[in-house]
Amino acid sequence: MGLFRKKPDVYEEYDEYEAEDVGEEEYDEEAEAYAQNLTDYDCYIMSTRERLLYILAAAVVVFVVGMIFYQKPLLAGILSLVSLFYPKIRTQQIIRNRKRALGIQFKDLLYGLSSSMSAGRSLESAFRDAMRDMEILYPDPETPIMQETAYMIRCIEMNTTVEDAISQFAARAHIEDVENFADVIRVCKRSGGNLIEVIRSSSQMISDKIETKNEIETVITAKKFESRILTCTPIGMVAVLSATSPDYMEPVFHTWLGAVVMTVSIVMFVAAFFLGEKIMDIEV
Repeated sequence: MGLFRKKPDVYEEYDEYEAEDVGEEEYDEEAEAYAQNLTDYDCYIMSTRERLLYILAAAVVVFVVGMIFYQKPLLAGILSLVSLFYPKIRTQQIIRNRKRALGIQFKDLLYGLSSSMSAGRSLESAFRDAMRDMEILYPDPETPIMQETAYMIRCIEMNTTVEDAISQFAARAHIEDVENFADVIRVCKRSGGNLIEVIRSSSQMISDKIETKNEIETVITAKKFESRILTCTPIGMVAVLSATSPDYMEPVFHTWLGAVVMTVSIVMFVAAFFLGEKIMDIEV
C-alpha cells in the first residue's frame, strides 16, 4: 500500500478529517502511523526473494568465471560462495541511486517553492502550490518527493513549524543539499532573512551542481566502459587460451601452483574493478 494515496486533491484526506470533526488525538495517531512508514534513505532492506535472486544471479556469473579459471567444478563452486556478499554491494548501489534521484526531485520542489513565494505566498502555503505543480512532473504518488512533500504538509497543518518539518525530512534523506537547506531555513526563520532569495539561490545552486555532475558523468562514461572492458579482458584471454591451446594451459589447471596463480589473478582483477569504480565515482 502506498504511503501517499492518490486522490483528486492532495488535501482531500485532511479536509475529510475536519468535516467529520475527528479528535486531535485520533488525527495525531494517523499522522504518527504515516510517519512510521516514511523512508530512511540511508537504509534499504531487501526482501528474502530479492536477496535470493541477487545471490543466484551473482553465483551463476562467479561460477562461470571459476570454471574458466580453474576448470574444476568444485573450486568454481567454492568461489561462487562470494556471491553471498553481493546483496550488500547491491544494497549500497540502490541507496546511492535512490538518494541521487531524490536530490534531483528536491531541486524541482525548490523551484515550485520559489515560484509560489515570488507570487506573494508564505512558505507554509507555498508547499501546497509546489505540491500541485509537481503532480504534473511526478504523476505517480509513490514518487519519494511526493510522499515527503505530502508529509511535510501534514506536519504544517498540525501546527508543526515549517523548519521542523523540513529538518525531519533532512534527517531521513541524509543528503547534504537538503540538510544545508534545512539549516538555512531555520536560521532565516529565526533571524528574519529573505526566504525568497534563499530558496531561489538554493535551487539554482543545486541545479548547477546537478548539471556539473552530469557533465562529469558524460566525460567519464567512455572511460568507465574502457575500464570495465580491461577488467574483463583477462577472463576472455584465459577462455580463449583454454579453448585454443589446452596443452599450454594444462600446468595452470592441473597443479596446485597454477590454482594459486589463478586465485591471485582473480583477486587482482576484482580489486582493479572496484578501484576503477571508486576512482571514477567523483563527488561534486
